[in-house]
Amino acid sequence: MKEISELDFPEDLYYTEEHEWARVTDGNVTIGISDYAQDQLGDVVFVEMPASGDQFKKGDAFGTVESVKAVSELYMPIDGEVIRVNQTLEDAPELLNQSPYADGWILEIKPGDASQLETILNRDAYLKMLKES
Repeated sequence: MKEISELDFPEDLYYTEEHEWARVTDGNVTIGISDYAQDQLGDVVFVEMPASGDQFKKGDAFGTVESVKAVSELYMPIDGEVIRVNQTLEDAPELLNQSPYADGWILEIKPGDASQLETILNRDAYLKMLKES
């Protein structure tokens, strides 16, 4: 496992305490797992994702990531309806390890209440949480 200082945490993302990230683009929200999460999991071997059209509330489990070490639940950072999933992860789950913020995104949602993003962590608050744990 890497030191926190060796990991990448883009400034333009929001982060959850459960280590998901959220990026707003054209009114929709793309969601994935942080560099810290993929580093802790180790080699990802499978990603279970919801279907387009599924609706979730903030905090709902929406899928799982299976690695050689563990199976971890994925939690929705805000309310929303799934409009797209990253089908590439079905055949290449290792993209979560290789490129968690670009090719390794998990899903895109139409937010139910985009103001909920203000209740999750910015980069600085997320780093502070990681360093204190």
